[in-house]
Amino acid sequence: MTAPITLFDDLRLDLDTAIDLTAQAVNAYAHVSPHWVVTFSGGKDSTATLTVLHWLIESGRVPRPESLTALYADTRMELPPLHHAAMGQLAHLAERGVRTRVVQPPMDKRFWVYMLGRGVPPPGAHFRWCTGIMKLEPMQVALASLSADLGQFLVMTGVRIGESAARDARIAISCSKDGSECGQGYFQQEIQGQGAMLAPIVHWRVCNIFDWLTNQGVGYAHGYPTLDVAAIYGGDEAAEINARTGCIGCPVASRDKGLEVVVQLPEWAHLRPLLELRGLWEDMRADNVRLRKRGERKKDGTLTGNGDRKGPMTLEARLMFLDRVLDLQGRVNAGKPAHLPVFELINAEEEARIRHLISVGTWPDRWTGDEPRADEFFYRSQFAEGGQLPLIGDLA
Repeated sequence: MTAPITLFDDLRLDLDTAIDLTAQAVNAYAHVSPHWVVTFSGGKDSTATLTVLHWLIESGRVPRPESLTALYADTRMELPPLHHAAMGQLAHLAERGVRTRVVQPPMDKRFWVYMLGRGVPPPGAHFRWCTGIMKLEPMQVALASLSADLGQFLVMTGVRIGESAARDARIAISCSKDGSECGQGYFQQEIQGQGAMLAPIVHWRVCNIFDWLTNQGVGYAHGYPTLDVAAIYGGDEAAEINARTGCIGCPVASRDKGLEVVVQLPEWAHLRPLLELRGLWEDMRADNVRLRKRGERKKDGTLTGNGDRKGPMTLEARLMFLDRVLDLQGRVNAGKPAHLPVFELINAEEEARIRHLISVGTWPDRWTGDEPRADEFFYRSQFAEGGQLPLIGDLA
C-alpha cells in the first residue's frame, strides 16, 4: 500500500506524485456516494480535474462510480477557443459513458441581457455581480436538480492552491474540516443535503497542470483532447505565462492576458476586435450615460448613507451600447475562418429580450428612470431644510 503523502513533503511535486496524491484523495472520499459530479468550467484546472479523474477510473486506480457527471458552466462569455475546446471535451467523454450537462443562467440573468436590458453597469472590483448570477447560482440549481434525482453525491472541483491569495485563504480555513489536517492534499467540505465536495488537484502546481494537458508526463499519453487548452494559455510557454482566463475582456481584471494570448494564435486572430471591450466598459461607467440618486431616503425619512450613488445606464445609452456590441460581433465574424462556428456575444434571442426590456422601461430595483443623469452636477447642503439637495445650473 502506498504511504500517505503530505502536501508539503515536496514543494516541487512531479506529475507522478501529484496524480498519486489525487488518487489517494479520491479513494479517501469515494465512500461518500456512488455518484460523482465534476463542476467543469473549461479552464485549465477544471479540464485537468475532469480528465485525470476519468483516467484514474479507467486505469482502475480509483473505484468506478455508478455515475460520473460533468456539469459545464457556460456563462456565454467564455473565450471562444476555450468554449470550443470544452464542447469537444464533453463530446469526447460522453462517448465514453460520462453524463454531460451544459448549465446556463436564465435569460434575464445572462451577462448582456442583465446589463443592457436592466441597465446594470459592468461589474467591477466593488460591484462584482457577474460570478454569482452567471455561474454560481445556475450551478447550484443544477446540483439541486441532480440531488433530487440521485440523492447524495460527491462533487469534484478544480480548486487549486496558488490560483489567488483569497482562494488560498479559503482553502486554509476549510481544509481542516471533517477531521482532516492541513497538508493532506484534501480540500473537502460537506454540502448540506447533497453530499460532499472534494478538490482532488488542490496540491497540483501549474507545471503539473501543463505537463498533464500537453501529455508531457512520462507514461501519461492519455488521449484526451487537452492540447488546445494548453495552447490557449500560451503553448510551450504556458506554464511561464500562466495567463488567467475568464470572461472575454473581463471587466473586473486589470488586464485580459488570456485574450491577449489567444489573438496571437493564427486560427483565433479574428477575435482581435474583442480587445475593444475594455474601452466599452469604461464608456458604460461614465457619468453621462448613467443615472444618479438624489438624496435617497429610508422608510423612516432619514437620508441613506449612499443616497447620491450612481446607478443604471439610461435607456438611450443601452440602445447605443447594444449597437456597438453587435457591430463588434459582426467584425469578428467577418474575419472568422470558415470551419469555426459563428461567434455570438449576443444571440438573436438575447437581442430580442434586451430590446423588449428597454422598450418597456426596465430598471433595477429601487430605480424608476426619473433620477437625474449622473453628470448633472449637484450637491447636498448641510443647511438645506430637511436635507434637500439644491441643484446647480440648468436644474436650479
